[in-house]
Amino acid sequence: MSERDIATERRGGMTKIYKSERGAAKVRERYEELLGEWPVPAEHLLVPTREGETFVVVSGPQDAPPLLLLHGSGANATMWRAEITSWASHFRTYAVDIIGEAGASAPSRPPLDSDRLALWLDDVLEDLGLETFSVVAASLGGWVALDYAVRRPGRITRLALLCPGGIGAQKMGWLPLALFLRFFGRRGVRQTARIATGLDTQLTEQVLDDIVLTFTQYKPRTERLPIFSDDALRSLTMPMLVMVGARDVMLDSAVTADRVRHCVPNASVQVLPEVGHAILGQADPVSKFLLDERRPVRH
Repeated sequence: MSERDIATERRGGMTKIYKSERGAAKVRERYEELLGEWPVPAEHLLVPTREGETFVVVSGPQDAPPLLLLHGSGANATMWRAEITSWASHFRTYAVDIIGEAGASAPSRPPLDSDRLALWLDDVLEDLGLETFSVVAASLGGWVALDYAVRRPGRITRLALLCPGGIGAQKMGWLPLALFLRFFGRRGVRQTARIATGLDTQLTEQVLDDIVLTFTQYKPRTERLPIFSDDALRSLTMPMLVMVGARDVMLDSAVTADRVRHCVPNASVQVLPEVGHAILGQADPVSKFLLDERRPVRH
């Protein structure tokens, strides 16, 4: 396939996950601005995989332990920019843009009820030279991390999950209000983003602006996240930290917490009482968990 054919195929793929090429360009332009504000030195890699190129932002000392970062739906590597200074001081961090999401990776969206995302991640990790590693992941990224941990036992050494998908069911009660708010244009989209994320303070206004920009142009996945069985969760033996927001309107955080406590043998669960789906400002407790390798994790 020629370079021209590849470029044409990529543009066609992008319009499958964006409403238009122009919209995709707007989101990419903002992404590049945010990458320019990355607070620590970074390398930008394009990794070849069977699903297309995957973009990775690499920071931290080359000889430090590896830490893989997997973002949520409709996001990209820059969702970690507030935490990266803390984590990159202790780890070699790899912030991966999940394929088919609003980053710089290929627009491929393999079905979630297959092994294709695990195979894609195999390719990424092989190119990066990572055999074993810790992971921090959020929402959809949490589902991807759990799927990989179940399919590839022994590779993830410590796993920190923020509002992970695939344990408690997805909630749909907020969707009728979201559909109604669409009639109010950008203001309605902003209010929908506020409800969905639980972000309601002045400190998160820029975060909301970026979410609104993305979701006025972007088409998120519509398939339900498959739920992991009790047996799958029981197979996870690495130390785990699971943080959920008690006010999450997108995922059943109470069920997530309960199932992890009962099924995962070496997990710690934290329910944040005034937090929704977006869990921000947790760099320090996550760092403490990742670095505390000598003390066993307790429920």
